[in-house]
Amino acid sequence: MIGEMEDLKYEGNPDPGRWRHRKKEGKGRSVVALVLVLLLLGGLGAGGWYGYDRFAGRFLAADYGGPGSGEVIVEVKKGDSAAAIAQTLLDKGVVKSTKAFVNAANENSDSTGIQVGSYKLRKEMKASDALLMLLDLKNKYVEGAVTIREGWTKMQAFEAFSKETGIKYAEFEKAAADISKLGVSPIWLKRTDGKKVDKSNIEGFLYPATYEMPENPTATAILKLAIGKFNAEMDKLNFAETAQTKLKISPYEALVAASITQVEALLPEDMGPVSRVLYNRVYTDDFPCGCLQLDSTVNYWLRLQGKEGKSSEKLTVDELHGEENPYRYNVPGMSIGPISNPGEIALKGAIEAEKSPYFFFVTIDAKGKMAYGKTFDEHNANIQVACKNGIPIC
Repeated sequence: MIGEMEDLKYEGNPDPGRWRHRKKEGKGRSVVALVLVLLLLGGLGAGGWYGYDRFAGRFLAADYGGPGSGEVIVEVKKGDSAAAIAQTLLDKGVVKSTKAFVNAANENSDSTGIQVGSYKLRKEMKASDALLMLLDLKNKYVEGAVTIREGWTKMQAFEAFSKETGIKYAEFEKAAADISKLGVSPIWLKRTDGKKVDKSNIEGFLYPATYEMPENPTATAILKLAIGKFNAEMDKLNFAETAQTKLKISPYEALVAASITQVEALLPEDMGPVSRVLYNRVYTDDFPCGCLQLDSTVNYWLRLQGKEGKSSEKLTVDELHGEENPYRYNVPGMSIGPISNPGEIALKGAIEAEKSPYFFFVTIDAKGKMAYGKTFDEHNANIQVACKNGIPIC
């Protein structure tokens, strides 16, 4: 199976960083720091650990290893340095030490790009991830605004819009009944593979971004706002023309691939290669069924039914292969529709996918790295690597 690492990722994606690189500290400073640590440990007695923890937070590069959890609002003020932002992050429980964040800022040549404002971050984040989230304007917090995350489904977007505005969820479903009336161009409403585009399916067209709600908002006005953003971003990427000229497929089919890639790939560098695997499976004669064989499409169908997604081993035969499921495991060709709303990196990956001989991919470590295989034997070997690394797919 492709993409055997579940549960599915329907959220999150970042961008780049701030502050110039600092000169390497000399040995003298290291010695002074060591002496200070020894004095601190030796001189504070029973209360020393609290003082040491404060000291370590400021001078040592203690760091969290994961993406964090929950949500916290962090404010970046005018004139804030890397150190000032680092202290704010430490005080809010986002990073484990100020030093880790300052190091991350020094190592990122784009790190001068953080803008003044408030941002939605998570608690106990790896410092470099926190930096990337501060640079991603989609994480900027604006009161009364709604942020659609990369990989969210239309259901999640409708829920977020409804929660913020008080407009009933059903109103968004009703407003999305014909996407051509919301600003979706006819070029997106046809495919080259013989399948039909469902004009009542807005999935894939709700571009991930932060949307400030209009005065006296309606469901129709909000969805038009999101599709207007989609159209503008697709023009910037030259997405439709590239899909047609380079890939020889319809823009809609490339959008479907991007939506699947957004869910399957965790790292930016895997977006293109994963999209290429999808294309190799359905647009060449070298993969026996000419189908995707993805748990992610099956899980999307479950979510459309109001159910929870499942890990690979828990999906039943009926869920995988039921004829009533148009997103089923072995249905020939590219999926009938998008399964998420992809962001810029996934969209670029879908149209810039370099050719490769691969038909399989699997996540092989906790960082989200993918391994690729030409044959099922190679794929099984990659799965064994994943199992040795603790990825729960065996």
